[in-house]
This record gives sequence, structure tokens and C-alpha cells, in this order.
Amino acid sequence: MNDADVSKQIQQMVRFIRQEAEEKANEISVSAEEEFNIEKLQLVEAEKKKIRQEYEKKEKQVEIRKKIEYSMQLNTSRIKVLLAQDDVVNAMKESATKDLLSVNRDHHVYKKLLKDLIVQSLVRLKEPAVLLRCRKDDVHLVESVLDSAKEEYASKVNVHRPEIFIDSVHLPHAPSHHNTHGPFCSGGVVLASRDGKIVFENTLDARLDVAFRKKLPEIRKWLFGQATA
Repeated sequence: MNDADVSKQIQQMVRFIRQEAEEKANEISVSAEEEFNIEKLQLVEAEKKKIRQEYEKKEKQVEIRKKIEYSMQLNTSRIKVLLAQDDVVNAMKESATKDLLSVNRDHHVYKKLLKDLIVQSLVRLKEPAVLLRCRKDDVHLVESVLDSAKEEYASKVNVHRPEIFIDSVHLPHAPSHHNTHGPFCSGGVVLASRDGKIVFENTLDARLDVAFRKKLPEIRKWLFGQATA
């Protein structure tokens, strides 16, 4: 083999090696580009997922805030409604309290009422001797019905006539424009055992309070069309 043949063969080998190198380089380049694209796609998808999650998180936070704000507004509205209802109910009770003042204007009616209240109190206490407290203005009316009240109680319960002592301390006066904040009493009596351990308050104001508390659900239903606590 002469030099020309050797040189030709070497060139062929060089071309072959170069071709293989180029093909390998192309394969590496293609593979690297594919891996790059895959990794880039994964990164893009990961970022998209992260953005979606952040958006969903913020959307949920906004929704929660809306629900909280709505709940707060609803509660505020309900409180306003309840306060307005309470104002109406309290005004109704104040009106009833003022109406109590007209009860004792008719002495005949009030006198009979006092006797009935005394008898009812005696039945509740069932004591042989009691202390009776009333308003100063009512002392003369109370004294005028004591005997008949004792007799009615004794007959009703089948016991001896009880002893009733009128207390020197009196119940407050009726409410007036001059006494709007202090204690007051619209009428009636308070009876107690001699030792003071048992007390039965049978004033008009106390009876109104009891009746009002008992009828409050019905009053609210009548006023507002639904039963409310």
C-alpha cells in the first residue's frame, strides 16, 4: 500500500469518526433539548399549579370574608330588630304601668281589689299573724276592709281569723312626674310573717310584672307575628 492509499484510508477513517461524532453530537443536542423542553414544561406546569393554588386560596379567603361580613351584617340587623321589638314591648309595659294609676281612682273598685289582694296573700302565707305594708295613702282603705278580709280568709281556709298588723313603714308613693326614677308603687299590699322570713308581694306592679313575664311570648307573637324569646 503506497502513501496515497494510506492517506485515502486515513481520510475515510477521519470522515467516519467525524460523522459519528457529529451524529453523536446531534443526538446529545436533541436529547438535551428534549430534556430541557420537558423540564421547562414541568417548571411551567408547576408554576401554573402554584398560581392556581394561590388563586384558589385567595378566592376562598375572599369567600370566607364575604360570609363573615354577611353574618356580621345579619347579626347586626337581627340585634337592631330585637332592640326595636324590645322598645315596643317596653313601651307597652310602660303604658300598662300608667294605666294602673287609674285603678285606685275609683275608691269603691280599689277598695274591693285591696280586700281581694289581702285575702289572696293570707291564703298564700297561711300564717296566724301577719304584718301588712301598704302605701300611706291606702292605710284608711286597708283598715276599712281588714275585718271582711279576715272573715273571708277564715271561712275559705277553715281556720281562725288571723291577726293583721299594719306596718308603720309604708310602700312608696305612686309614680309621678316629680318621681320618675325613684321607687314607686301603684297600689296593692305586701304581707309577711311576723318573723319576716316569708314575704308575699301582692302589689299591682308586682302582679303586672308576673303577668307580663308569663304572657311575654304571646305578646311578642301578637305584636310581631312570631314567637320570640
